[in-house]
Amino acid sequence: MKKRYGPNGAPVVVQTGASVILQNQAGRILMQQRRDDGTWSYPGGRVEIDETVEEAARREVFEECGLRVGDMELLGVFSGPELNHVYPSGDEVCCIDIVYVSRSYTGVLRPLDGEARRIGFYPPGRLPTPISAMNRPQLNAFLRSIGEAEL
Repeated sequence: MKKRYGPNGAPVVVQTGASVILQNQAGRILMQQRRDDGTWSYPGGRVEIDETVEEAARREVFEECGLRVGDMELLGVFSGPELNHVYPSGDEVCCIDIVYVSRSYTGVLRPLDGEARRIGFYPPGRLPTPISAMNRPQLNAFLRSIGEAEL
C-alpha cells in the first residue's frame, strides 16, 4: 500500500466527490468562486457516509447554491493525479469526481454554506478564471461534449 503525506505532514487521503455541471435555459454554466483559494468551480463536494452519489451531488448544489437539481445525466468518473488537491490548510486529497450534467433545477440562486464568494451562470466560451485545476479535466470533457473549445 502506497503512503504519501501532504505538505502539512498529514496522510494524503482518497476522497470521492459528487458534482453537477448545471446549465440554465440559455446554456450558461453555473460556476462559483471558491472562498478558500479564489478559483472558480462547478458545485460539488465529498460523498458522506451512507449517502448515494446522486444524493451527494444534489445536496452539494443545494448547500452551495440554493438550487434543487432535478434529472441528471452522468458525464463521467474522473480520477488521476490531475485531480489531486492541496487545501490552504496543507491537507492533500486524491480525488475521484463523479460528475453529472443537468439542465433541470428549481429555487433561487444564493450561496447558503459560505463556501463561495460569488456564484452565477456564465457562457461556456467565457467561463470566469482562474478555473480550479481539479475541475479543469471535467469541464473540458463537458465542453467537448457540447462542441465548445476546451479551456
